[in-house]
Amino acid sequence: MLRTITLGSCVSVQGTFVHAIPDGRIAVKVNNTVYSGTPITKN
Repeated sequence: MLRTITLGSCVSVQGTFVHAIPDGRIAVKVNNTVYSGTPITKN
């Protein structure tokens, strides 16, 4: 499942959901790199 996260005030990353982190962030995988950040939700 594709998810979008924010890494900073201006940087967003979209990738395949990997796992949820207990502090509310999620991890997504783009190619061979895993990024963690705040998920963007639908309004």
